[in-house]
Amino acid sequence: MALLDWIVIALFFMALIGIIVWVMRQKQNNAEDYFLGGKDATWLAIGASIFASNIGSEHLIGLAGSGASSGMAMAHWEIQGWMILLLGWVFVPFYSRSMVITMPEFLERRYNSASRTILSLISLISYVLTKVAVTVYAGGLVFQQVFGIDTLWGIDFFWVAAIGLVVLTALYTIFGGMKSVLYTSVLQTPILLLGSVVILVLGLKELGGWDKMMEICSAVEVNQYGDTMTNLIRDNRDPQYPWLGALIGSVVIGFWYWCTDQFIVQRVLSGKNEREARRGTIFGAYLKLLPVFLFLIPGMIAFALHQNLGDFLPLTADGAPNSDAAFPTLVAKLLPAGVKGLIVCGILAALMSSLASLFNSSAALFTIDFYQRFRPATDPKKLVRIGQAATVVIVALGILWIPVMRSVGDVLYLYLQDVQSVLAPGIAAAFLMGVCWKRATAQGGMWGLISGLVIGLTRLGAKIYYSNADPVSGVGDSSVFRALFYDSNWLFFCGWMLVFCLFVVWIVSLFTKAPDEDRIKGLVFGTSTPEQRAATRASWNHWDIIHTGIILSITAAFYYYFW
Repeated sequence: MALLDWIVIALFFMALIGIIVWVMRQKQNNAEDYFLGGKDATWLAIGASIFASNIGSEHLIGLAGSGASSGMAMAHWEIQGWMILLLGWVFVPFYSRSMVITMPEFLERRYNSASRTILSLISLISYVLTKVAVTVYAGGLVFQQVFGIDTLWGIDFFWVAAIGLVVLTALYTIFGGMKSVLYTSVLQTPILLLGSVVILVLGLKELGGWDKMMEICSAVEVNQYGDTMTNLIRDNRDPQYPWLGALIGSVVIGFWYWCTDQFIVQRVLSGKNEREARRGTIFGAYLKLLPVFLFLIPGMIAFALHQNLGDFLPLTADGAPNSDAAFPTLVAKLLPAGVKGLIVCGILAALMSSLASLFNSSAALFTIDFYQRFRPATDPKKLVRIGQAATVVIVALGILWIPVMRSVGDVLYLYLQDVQSVLAPGIAAAFLMGVCWKRATAQGGMWGLISGLVIGLTRLGAKIYYSNADPVSGVGDSSVFRALFYDSNWLFFCGWMLVFCLFVVWIVSLFTKAPDEDRIKGLVFGTSTPEQRAATRASWNHWDIIHTGIILSITAAFYYYFW
């Protein structure tokens, strides 16, 4: 790192501190101010926050690493701008009318308090054990690669970078709340975009252009059925990414993440009205078209450079190229002074935005869905302090879980995908049936969530058991249980799990009392009042439709090109 790089980083932090100080001077007297930024966010802040919250370590390490190891396979999960459109066009009206702060709170309005508790618990556990810890873990790895420092003051630099990142982000999240997340995202998003575009352009220039990358990667077969690294749609017999399973699994996981997860939806709930919220999702959908080109393609470029040069990527203990080091290696080897500092700022922006959103969402879940429910008379200002304290606890738990995350090493990204594939179906089923079918009952939604949780935990338990079982003993090699919960492809399992959970909601609802129509008014299709429908119709115009059409067309063109 040259002096110019440090100057660029210093300027970035000065701008960041200026925004945070300005936010801290704004009054935040109640939970709505703190967790939703006073519900006055514009489409620009919402869209930027959606994108910046989404882009984290799983992209800087996982997505780029996936591009370097398997090519276009993971693009199904990234070219999902259309799924954010589903949030804006279909779900925003129902969420806005419900006047909720959290997604579990919405399930309580639609179903019952038990459903709220179940979803809150699942969300909090998953945030601490996956998103918080993994983002911090991968952040430490990125900076260790970029700075090239093994130890600092006699301490492993991984821990210095990881804990420094957490403390810095936690400070502005605790004191600034949602407003700090929204407005720092407006600064961080363009820096992240600019930095990643520079990496893409310089990487292609070093390699010899787009055609050279496609030539090298299309010559590498990824299975025995003739598919190469550049194929997005792969043979249905592919053991990891069969085309039908990839389409189904990415839609199920995408629907849960983009339309029902507190982590993302909280950005939309902060909008001042339906129009701003919907346009925020449209802007976010445009931005979501970029990660494939900003992170996955650079991973493929790093792989192609390694094929050309033979020693571009660092090697793992077994002598194979370390694909997870693709993005930080491009930063370290290709960028000149000053530009490298800009890229480091972009990486910092991605990690800090993602962490800040996680901290704020987790604090909101604990404060609103647990503390306030049991102490409803709590002073609004005290709720803000409770939220700040909850953030501190969540930060501490995430740090304590990092050693466990470090032990999984190169299976980190697959571990995350496995967790999401079994977490998503039950929640997706409860929300889908709850919003689309007014006959869905409280018991149906609750048992849909419970069945999803039980099946998901069983699947994860089976993977841990059979992965560590003695292969010589042949324990359970031919059992139906193993075939179903371990040997079956994770993407097909995700799809069938959604079908099962939908069936549970449907069958239980048929055998239980229908919900009172006054209770679910405005929360389900077919129950909205004429005034509510008129307000929704007035919130969009022909430009919203045109931009939606453009996003869908780009998505279709992408699938056509990489088919």
